[in-house]
Amino acid sequence: MDTLSNEQIAQAGLDDWRKLAQALHARYRIADFNAGAAFIAAVAQAAEAANHHPDLKMTYGVIDVSLCTHEKGYWVTAKDIELARTISELARQAGMTPEPSAVTQLELALDTADEDALGPFWSALLTGSSKNKIFDSVFDPTGRVPSLWFQATSPHDTPRQRWHFDLWLAPESAAERISAAVAAGGTVVDDEAAPSFTVLADPDGNRVCVCTSLDRD
Repeated sequence: MDTLSNEQIAQAGLDDWRKLAQALHARYRIADFNAGAAFIAAVAQAAEAANHHPDLKMTYGVIDVSLCTHEKGYWVTAKDIELARTISELARQAGMTPEPSAVTQLELALDTADEDALGPFWSALLTGSSKNKIFDSVFDPTGRVPSLWFQATSPHDTPRQRWHFDLWLAPESAAERISAAVAAGGTVVDDEAAPSFTVLADPDGNRVCVCTSLDRD
């Protein structure tokens, strides 16, 4: 299995799609549930033919699609690129409007110096099985809860904030979202690694990272 880098994904020219933490994500505006159901049926048929299956979620007015290869981890491969192109064409034929800048993924992040000790607990609690930790993250196979990423830190005394959100956005949306958060009372704590990630804090000092796929290996 050959995994693709963020640069290779960007060079694929998938205008409808954005890479977030692990997967490719797309959002399409739908006229109504009947149109959405027809689109999902077409995607399902294409996925069966390709023997590669996306995650689909239909809510009022939109369908969200995500694609990645579940093989010894969660990766983007050539299979995902090919199916993404097929789905984009199906959406075009159905007259749906892509909204790539609207895709979002919320990831929980926990600072710890011992992820091996904490991982089984959080995997069991969040997913019902202690065996759903893959590398440095816990993933729910059914997508019911956000993924949990363990950020390695040195041992430290409490109290100290150890939990934070990682909010993954389309790169073109990050600056506007950061500006909105600052205007609403937040502050930029650290933007040295931007646009890869920018650390914000709410008025009480609780931190959150706004993340994009740019400038990452």
